[in-house]
Amino acid sequence: MKPLPKATELHAKASATFADKLAATQAQLKAAAIELQPLKQASSLGAEDVVITHIINSLQLDIPVFVLETGALHSDTLALLERLQAHSRAPVQVYRPQHEAVIAFVKQPGQQAIYESMANRKACCGIRKLEPLGRALQAQKAWITGLRREQSQARAEVSAQEADVTNGVPIVKLNPLVDWTWGDVWHYIASNHVDYNPLHDQFFPSIGCAPCTRAISLGEDFRAGRWWWEDETAKECGLHVKA
Repeated sequence: MKPLPKATELHAKASATFADKLAATQAQLKAAAIELQPLKQASSLGAEDVVITHIINSLQLDIPVFVLETGALHSDTLALLERLQAHSRAPVQVYRPQHEAVIAFVKQPGQQAIYESMANRKACCGIRKLEPLGRALQAQKAWITGLRREQSQARAEVSAQEADVTNGVPIVKLNPLVDWTWGDVWHYIASNHVDYNPLHDQFFPSIGCAPCTRAISLGEDFRAGRWWWEDETAKECGLHVKA
């Protein structure tokens, strides 16, 4: 049986303005490293985030990277995290949820409760993602994400720089890949031999916690594999929802 093509073979196709987009991204990150300290990059270890980390490392910018290790990530994601920690010039910080809160949720309402209601699923995201995010961004002036306008309808109006609030504290959110296409992302990965999550080769364009992520089929929306049992208009965990 012929092996399935890799994500780099399927998706790597630079847009006509890719060089300009890359230059703008590099300029934004260079300026942020000088003007918006302290700041960090938030990485889910997805395709967009490994591109940003690679740019940070290639430009030798003093921008640490942090990962929310939720306790429910895929084994492939955890293996990539270890490789990133081993090879990244930028420090890679790992934030985990409060163990007692996780155990309390597993006890009641239970691990399967996320499939029973959106309220339960969001409560789990709150414990595993939002609370650790608050700790990760404590005392930061800015944070960097891999949001792109192309990712979903909810992200169609995202700007390269936005005013954000975390735990009631104003913070600048930078989205340096906002104008990049999926083809641009994979062109960069392929051209620079960037290490990426092998789940992308298995048709996982968006990767989160293992119980909440599945592969997508041809023609499905980019984020159809996230919380697929819920309303199609509610594909966010809360990290990127404006107040």
